[in-house]
Amino acid sequence: MRVVIVDDEPLARERLRRLIAEFPGYEVVGEAGDGESALEIIREEEPDVVLLDVRMGMVDGLQVARAITEEEMPPAIIFITAYPEHALSAFDAQADAYLLKPVRKEKLREALQRVRKLSRAQKPVSGAAPGARPKREFVLATTREGLVRVPVDDIVYFLADQKYTTVCHLHGEVLIEESLKTLEDDFSPWFLRVHRKALVATRFIAGLERGKTDESQHWLRVRHAPTLLPVSRRRLAEVRRFLTDDGSEEDLAD
Repeated sequence: MRVVIVDDEPLARERLRRLIAEFPGYEVVGEAGDGESALEIIREEEPDVVLLDVRMGMVDGLQVARAITEEEMPPAIIFITAYPEHALSAFDAQADAYLLKPVRKEKLREALQRVRKLSRAQKPVSGAAPGARPKREFVLATTREGLVRVPVDDIVYFLADQKYTTVCHLHGEVLIEESLKTLEDDFSPWFLRVHRKALVATRFIAGLERGKTDESQHWLRVRHAPTLLPVSRRRLAEVRRFLTDDGSEEDLAD
């Protein structure tokens, strides 16, 4: 699991990093000493879990937690603080676990295992019964020509950008104001979430490519669309699993 550590005390961050290094299957992918930097790193790295100090400068841990829980794919949150009176506020901010400083190795292990089990339980099942259809059969978009109905069978992908979501379909593109979360719920199991901003029709997925300048970045190649779509680190294993199960050839460009 990918972990981000947020604490305004460098020694506290160092201690947590050393402890996590002793747990197989966990990787620290970022650190921050204040709330604003934490939000930037979390949105960039898309970790599975955030170890979050409650009391920090201008933007404290509670504010960070409330901000990231509004994301489409929020990470699990483990609050870490020296002040037990913050426990109620922490759980009000939708924390998944709460640890007191100094953090003990076994308590940290238990908290990480707990959020790992939660993430597995909350993960949607990718398989579906043969012939299963989405909850609805089309999206509606307002264009210059009026109201347009785009059938689900024609939709290649959805790509979110701030207020609007682009619907790329076999005959062009339209903009809608629906969130990816709503679209994912309604059009499952025909679509696969590959990034917090991208939802792709599985039947149009063609392959996976590494970035040419950054090999840690991966891009999805989609039929009927010239644009490569970003694949987040959190979704990479699921995309690879889909390509393998589907029998598609994974093309990793050098």
